[in-house]
Amino acid sequence: MGILNVTPDSFSDGGKFKDPSAAIDRALKMAEEGADIIDVGGESSRPGSDPLPLDLELKRVIPVIEGIRKKSKISISIDTTKSIVAKRAIDAGADMINDISAAMFDPEMLDVAALNHVPICLMHMKGTPKTMQDNPVYDDLMGEIRTFLADAVRRAEKAGVEKIIVDPGIGFGKTAEDNVKIIKELAELKTLGKMILVGPSRKSFIGKLLGLTVENRLEATLATLGVAYQNGAEIFRVHDVGPARRYLSMLQMLQSSPL
Repeated sequence: MGILNVTPDSFSDGGKFKDPSAAIDRALKMAEEGADIIDVGGESSRPGSDPLPLDLELKRVIPVIEGIRKKSKISISIDTTKSIVAKRAIDAGADMINDISAAMFDPEMLDVAALNHVPICLMHMKGTPKTMQDNPVYDDLMGEIRTFLADAVRRAEKAGVEKIIVDPGIGFGKTAEDNVKIIKELAELKTLGKMILVGPSRKSFIGKLLGLTVENRLEATLATLGVAYQNGAEIFRVHDVGPARRYLSMLQMLQSSPL
């Protein structure tokens, strides 16, 4: 899953793809590099960020989704917590919803997914992007994440959603040590019986642990993807599609049957 932030303030690539034509070109480039899904987001969810007005989010994402769909058949995911944005994005050509709030911010999100027969990814987050890094504390990190996601899955299934993906929310209300623990113990989420998505790409916990700036976190990101893959992750949300694709393809080949 290639990350396409059409925002001015995302932590890694904010401002690079504000122009729709630049964003569309970036999406097509990621498709060439091996992306299976392009995840389009118009609202930054970096720590401390504020909610974005509906009209501005629509203005950012809809032209980009329409442009990608005109030029490519690649799967498009809309990264939003607003049901209206999700519905408009699907009408414009999106195939999937990626909701960092697990439909907690807008319960109508599940109806949009169900009525339009699209998959939805439900993510665990402690608090909101504005507050999530204000001293997050857990008594049982993996247990709390698993319980939260199990409840989210039940809500989605009750609403009639046909395909559900779960995401432990690396970097969303977690310490650096929490993020490492999630990746190492990701297999605990297999009991949910759903595909697992992870998004550690270039995140601040890597910088904190290794003293690296955002632009120097590729190799460390690949290491997190490798362990996550070994522990059951099936969808990898990344900025650097080409290197991630090559790394995971080789890892899969090494661990599969002989050539």
